[in-house]
Amino acid sequence: MEQTGYHNPVLLKETVDGLAIKPNGIYVDVTFGGGGHSKEIMKQLGSEGRLFAFDQDQDALDNAIDDERFTLINENFRFIKRFLRFHGIKKVDGILGDFGVSSHQFDVADRGFSTRFEADLDMRMNQNGAISAYHVINEYDEADLRKMFLQYGELRNAPKLARAVSGARKEEPLKTSIALKEVLKPFLSKHREHKILAQIYQAIRIEVNQEIEVLKEFLEQTIELLDQGGRISLISYHSLEDRLVKRYIRSGMFEGEPEKDMYGNVSVPFKKVGGLIVPSDEEIKQNNRARSAKLRVAERI
Repeated sequence: MEQTGYHNPVLLKETVDGLAIKPNGIYVDVTFGGGGHSKEIMKQLGSEGRLFAFDQDQDALDNAIDDERFTLINENFRFIKRFLRFHGIKKVDGILGDFGVSSHQFDVADRGFSTRFEADLDMRMNQNGAISAYHVINEYDEADLRKMFLQYGELRNAPKLARAVSGARKEEPLKTSIALKEVLKPFLSKHREHKILAQIYQAIRIEVNQEIEVLKEFLEQTIELLDQGGRISLISYHSLEDRLVKRYIRSGMFEGEPEKDMYGNVSVPFKKVGGLIVPSDEEIKQNNRARSAKLRVAERI
């Protein structure tokens, strides 16, 4: 049964084209969701081709593709190498990732991802995850909240936000999005309320799901997993992710610069394929979620 509420996949043609699919190749979609990108990959695979997909969200399992060439793994893609090896796969020809929250997760009110609905503070992409937004907001100390709002929300008034949350929860735990918004109301100027709230929610969500750590762990594994000439085709939605992807493609590192040999040459694992790709105005009109998407493609050297 196909799950409702999954919107059109972002940059569908461009992302799949970026993989330069070989009909007999082995590919991985690490963010399966509604299966839109995976279905497009499947159309281009021959009888010998294989597609493995990852999604830790139970809801995504309803979208599994009924095809013997397809395998859906209900796990976080930070474990990509481990679970591919379990299936006897050591090398692949391409990896696709569409990071961020799916439209379905935003649209299901009780998941707590959206600023539009009243809901319990949750925001777990894996519904069995140990840490929820409730835990972060009510149990993190003020210094950790400040660091989270600053690093992941890029909010200049992070100290004030952290102090407000820390003070309010002493009266009673903050259990819902409405309770949290009430505490943060003094910091939400009318003309920028939605943007500031989105940054606050982004910070909490990234912390709950360890999104930055997960992305780093995943990227580090792509070097070993990709066959020579294999490709990554990755969509990011905020600057924190995009900076990591861009830097890793350029240097194979998150910090510093690769070492030069005695001739001044550097050895890097990837070469960039084309430039940055962003959605057309038409796509953004049809799917608002696409508005901040950035696609980068690279090939394993």
